[in-house]
Amino acid sequence: MPKIRSAKKQMRQSRKHRVVNRNQRSSLRTAIKDVRSATSATDAQTAYKAVEQLLDRAARKGLIHKNSAARHKSRLWKVVSTKK
Repeated sequence: MPKIRSAKKQMRQSRKHRVVNRNQRSSLRTAIKDVRSATSATDAQTAYKAVEQLLDRAARKGLIHKNSAARHKSRLWKVVSTKK
């Protein structure tokens, strides 16, 4: 347990950030799974639009790296384009 006041504050902040990041990462993963499990092309495209926004936001906020977001979007688009 930290004794210095600034270290205590940093510990409180990191706890809050960890919870927020975990929730956002979970919702991002769920959205990616929704795209992959979509049965029709229209469902896949609507799910892709939603996950694209989530990936861009996560990259902008630093939750994931921007190249990782781009890689996910590219791979998901290949999945969406093959569905009929």
